[in-house]
Amino acid sequence: MSGRITCASTTTRVDKVFLGHYATGLAAKKISPKTPLPLLLLAAQFIDHLWPLFVLAGIERVAIVPGITAFTPLDFSYYPWTHSLLGAVAWGFLFGAAVFLFRKDRREAMVLGALVPGHWLLDLISHRPDLPVLPGVDMVVGLGLWDSVAGTIVVELSIFAAGIALYLRAAPLTSRRSQIVFWSLIAFLCVSYAANVFGPPPPSVEMIGVAGNALWLVILWAWWVERGKERE
Repeated sequence: MSGRITCASTTTRVDKVFLGHYATGLAAKKISPKTPLPLLLLAAQFIDHLWPLFVLAGIERVAIVPGITAFTPLDFSYYPWTHSLLGAVAWGFLFGAAVFLFRKDRREAMVLGALVPGHWLLDLISHRPDLPVLPGVDMVVGLGLWDSVAGTIVVELSIFAAGIALYLRAAPLTSRRSQIVFWSLIAFLCVSYAANVFGPPPPSVEMIGVAGNALWLVILWAWWVERGKERE
């Protein structure tokens, strides 16, 4: 298959369970309370950090197809290296191994390594059948929650609220500074989510790839949250 980026009006695929992925990173603080929030969120969204780079490089492909699902106009036509089940597990293993190499904490490495393929499981719930199981194998899966806008929003906001609650139990915000920084991050994610849901389709595939790299802003913001807590 060609690695060329394509933007057609007959195929689609946009970013998946946006808030739900961050919810798993927030919730994981309860399991691994010493792990910095930026690492937790990075692990939860790791394959979505890789995906825009693979799209811009022409290694994977997406197209803008309004109406392909009720929730998103993106057709994820080819992304076996970042979003196949095997690919997600492999990236999780590499992520966990890198964490263990630098932080020497086996439990933390296992939690972070598990968060990476956990992303695929949430995508399985939301996506139409477009998620590869193995690279090079013509088998795709997806339960299709995106066929219902209302259902997607209710499920995702519920997961996000649960993730926030679990994070706050594990890492209470004891100063006004930490409260402002944390809740401003939550507000930013919610506003971004609303814009993604109710805004117009992206103008081009290239813009999807470029905008996808803005996810790093969330990691920097999470670092700010963690830094504020260290100063309490």
